[in-house]
Amino acid sequence: MASAASPHSWPAVDDGGLFIGLISGTSVDGIDAALVSFGPRPDLVFARTYPMPETLARQVLHLSQAQATLSLDDVGELDTRLGQAFADAALDLLRDAGVAAAAVRAIGSHGQTLRHHPSGAAPFTLQLGDANWIAERTGVDTVADFRRRDVAAGGHGAPLVPAFHAAELADPGEARAVLNIGGIANLTLLPRDGAVRGFDTGPGNGLMDAWCLRHAGERYDAGGALAATGQVHAPLLQRLMAEPWLALPPPKSTGRDHFQPDWLDAQLSGLALGVADVQATLCRFTACSIAQALRREQADCARLLVCGGGVHNPVLLRDLAAELPGVAVESTAAHGLDPDFVEAMAFAWLARETLARRPGNLAEVTGARGPRVLGALYPGSSP
Repeated sequence: MASAASPHSWPAVDDGGLFIGLISGTSVDGIDAALVSFGPRPDLVFARTYPMPETLARQVLHLSQAQATLSLDDVGELDTRLGQAFADAALDLLRDAGVAAAAVRAIGSHGQTLRHHPSGAAPFTLQLGDANWIAERTGVDTVADFRRRDVAAGGHGAPLVPAFHAAELADPGEARAVLNIGGIANLTLLPRDGAVRGFDTGPGNGLMDAWCLRHAGERYDAGGALAATGQVHAPLLQRLMAEPWLALPPPKSTGRDHFQPDWLDAQLSGLALGVADVQATLCRFTACSIAQALRREQADCARLLVCGGGVHNPVLLRDLAAELPGVAVESTAAHGLDPDFVEAMAFAWLARETLARRPGNLAEVTGARGPRVLGALYPGSSP
C-alpha cells in the first residue's frame, strides 16, 4: 500500500536530533510511540502507548487471521484508518511531550502487519497504515514500508530489530540474547564473537491473548492471572511442540496468520480441558518454544534480556526461567532500555538509518542477499 518516494526527496541528515518511532505489534493492544534523541547513544525522551480504537483493533484482529477473506475495499479502508490512527498517536505524543513537530527530524512508522508470507514463488509481507496520512497530518518527514525491500532481496523482512539490539545491548564479554515477546516472539542472539543472528521463535502472547478474549472477554491475560489458576496439560503441550515450523532452522519468521485460533482448535481436538488449563499450557508452550530455540541456536547463552508485552506476565517469566536453568532472565530495563518501547525506539533508529542512506537490515538475520537501505520516505511538507 506504500508508494515510492521520489529520489530528490531524501534530505541530508546527520546522526543527531529527535526522531519518533511508531509500531503496533501483532498483539494489536495499542500504538507504541517513542520520542528518541540520538547522541552517543539513544535517549528515550518520552514514550506512551496510545489505545487503538476498539472497532479498528477488532477489525485488524479479524482480518489478520488466516481464514479471513479480505476485499480490496477492506484493505484500502483499513490502510487509511490505520494511517490516521498512527498520525493521531504521533500528534498526541508531541502534545504530551511538549515538543513542536518542527523539532523532529523524522517519524519511523512500522505500521500494522496484516499478512506475512516471506516464502514461496511470490513472497510478500503486508503492513498497513498509510504513511501519507502521517506525513500530511504531522508535517514531519515519515519513513515507512521498512520490510518489503528486504523481502525483495530474498530475505524474510523480519526480524529487523536485531540491528538495534546489537547496537545497544551486546557485550563482548558475555553471550547474550534479547527476547521480544509480542504477539509473536523473536530472539536476537548476541554471542561473544559479535556474529549477530535473529529469528522468530513462534507464538509469544498471541495465542494466549486470543484464548483469553474468546473465553474471558479480555484482550490479554493481565499479570498472567488466568494462567496462574490452571495446570499445564502435558499431552496438549506435546502436541503444540510437535508443530513442524518450530523445527525449521533460521532465518525464519511467522505471524498470527499461522499461529491463530483455528490452528489452536485443531490441536485441542478430542481434548476436554478447562479454560485456565489451556491458558497455562499456552503460556508454557511460549516458554518452551523460546527455550528450545535458544538452547539449539546459542547453547552458551548466559543472559536473556526480555522486552515487549510479555515482560509483564510473571507466569511466563517464571516458566522461561524454569526452562532455562543457568540463564539469567531479566528485563531490558536493567540495561537502560524501557521494555515496553524497545521496538518503537528501534523504528526511530531505523528511520535515522534510512535518512542517512545506511542499511537497516542484517542479512545474516533476515536471509537477504545483502545489506539494504530500507523504507520509503514521505516528505512532511509541500515544496
